[in-house]
Amino acid sequence: MEPRDGRARARRAPRLLVLALLLGAHPGAQAEVRLSVPSLVEVMKGEPVALNCTPLGTHDHFVLEWFLADRSGVRHRLASAELQGSELQGRVLDSRGRSPPYQLDSRGRLVLTEAQVGDEQNYVCVVRAGAAGTAEATTRLQMFAKPEATEVSPNRGILSVVDDSAQEIATCNSRNGNPAPQITWYRNGQPLEVPLEVNTEGYMTIRTVREASGLQSLTSTLYLRLHKADRDASFHCSVRYHLPTGQHGRLDSRAFHLTLHYPTERVQFWVGSPSTTEGWVREGDSVQLFCRGDGSPSPEYTFFRLQDKQEDVLKTNLEGNLTLEGVQRGQSGTYGCRVEDYDAADDAELSKTLELRVAYLDPLELSTGEELSLHLGNSTAVNCSVQGLPTPALRWTKDSVPLGTGPTLSLSSITFDSAGTYICEASMPTVPLLSRTQSFRLLVQGPPQLRAEETQPKTEGSWMEGEEVRLVCSARGYPEPKLSWNQLGGSPAEPALQGQGWVSSSLTLKVTSALSQDGVSCEASNPHGKKQHVFHFGSVTPQTAQAGVAVMAVAVSVGLLLLVVAAFYCMRRKGRPGCCRRGEKGTPPAGEPELSHSGSERPEQTGLLMGGPSGGARHGSGGFGDEC
Repeated sequence: MEPRDGRARARRAPRLLVLALLLGAHPGAQAEVRLSVPSLVEVMKGEPVALNCTPLGTHDHFVLEWFLADRSGVRHRLASAELQGSELQGRVLDSRGRSPPYQLDSRGRLVLTEAQVGDEQNYVCVVRAGAAGTAEATTRLQMFAKPEATEVSPNRGILSVVDDSAQEIATCNSRNGNPAPQITWYRNGQPLEVPLEVNTEGYMTIRTVREASGLQSLTSTLYLRLHKADRDASFHCSVRYHLPTGQHGRLDSRAFHLTLHYPTERVQFWVGSPSTTEGWVREGDSVQLFCRGDGSPSPEYTFFRLQDKQEDVLKTNLEGNLTLEGVQRGQSGTYGCRVEDYDAADDAELSKTLELRVAYLDPLELSTGEELSLHLGNSTAVNCSVQGLPTPALRWTKDSVPLGTGPTLSLSSITFDSAGTYICEASMPTVPLLSRTQSFRLLVQGPPQLRAEETQPKTEGSWMEGEEVRLVCSARGYPEPKLSWNQLGGSPAEPALQGQGWVSSSLTLKVTSALSQDGVSCEASNPHGKKQHVFHFGSVTPQTAQAGVAVMAVAVSVGLLLLVVAAFYCMRRKGRPGCCRRGEKGTPPAGEPELSHSGSERPEQTGLLMGGPSGGARHGSGGFGDEC
């Protein structure tokens, strides 16, 4: 079987031309054999490779042999081929236990179907061309193997930055590669330039082992003197291995971090939620105090309160948290946190204090009770007292309308519109959600105010008798006024739509002539007085006059209808003399047929302008006269 040339990765090296000068059988005769053999052939482990040996020029007969030269220089014949005619006949003589065995193709190439580590040897090609002489050339086979995934084993202990010597950081392993790879260490993505010589700042060691398979494994251990800045550093190692044709590959390990021990240098101490931007906390809230030192591992924290320059220890823990449940105003004061780190430098500041300020707001007190009753037109002032810290701000409102700020509310010349609920609100701009309110109701006493809704007649000019009208009276005052009517049917008083203390009552009735003279009155009264309003209707058109006008209008309409019928009748008479004149008693004119009273001769005229129940046109006072 002949392997494909593309599977063998041959370096483009100058071919070794071997010149063999052979003396002929006769004196003075010379001949030479030249070979084309690559000096170096490269192949990846497990891939096929063919070693080429080509005699140059034309030869009728030659013998080609392949030898394996071991490290001691001893040659072992592997295969032999002989040119007979145009064909090269060959066979493998000794595979020296190789599996799969060597092969020799039709071109005299020595074929290795799967490159192995043991194949990395020198191979000698010898060509004997009889009288032309003998020539030989050597090619070296180099096998490459990609190493396994890179493994790193970091130091899992706690490394101290206080030590003044280099400490073991990690060990990096690259197994089963060929040739031996190179290992480089990285910190935060940057290569570390560390020597192989031991020193206090940092170095690394390298150990190469040839495995039983013939492949090579490499181990490197990194040593560094650590600093506090390395607490967040990311380390890893990278293996750089060789490939055919001068190429290289790279295999990186996973990144890792170190656990460092370094002393505390600074301490932070602060109030957590729900602290405000000004540092105040609300009375009754649960407050958290946080303390953090920059040492590692986490040190022990001691919380205390300073009272009369004495430390009152509150709690000691490793978390650095202190919770004060439901703080009260008496807990305001100076609180401190101290880090217990015995490795810290003498000049390190291991303690911090802060001022805890508890904001509080007591219930508000008004100078008046829940209700304040004043007479119409009076004046007064109401004070709102408050105790709190920080100093609260006061403002007054009525119906959500601001009235002013400060503890005193002044009311002068009060009216019924002044009545209502007044609210004093205390708040603290620097402490959100901490506020209180107190309110009082102002009652304004006085005689009623009365307001009536005037009505307008439906007919222009006057009311018609019998028309229905709705009258409304509204009143306000304190005590609440009573509304009454001088006519029956008034509705009970109820709050008016406009509010502001108004109550209203309505009365629905029909307009009469008597009401037009006396009017309708409503009255509002309370213990302070009364007030009355009279509704007047003016002139009221009687219902009888309205009926006479209607009868006259009907009569006129009937008369006009009769005239139209009479005119129509005259036209039907076709212009006869005397038509539409008052008829004369006697016989009709000559040539005219006598009108039949029975209506048998002119049936179309029967019933027109009948003077009586007979249906004919009669003479006399019972009709219009004649035929018209």
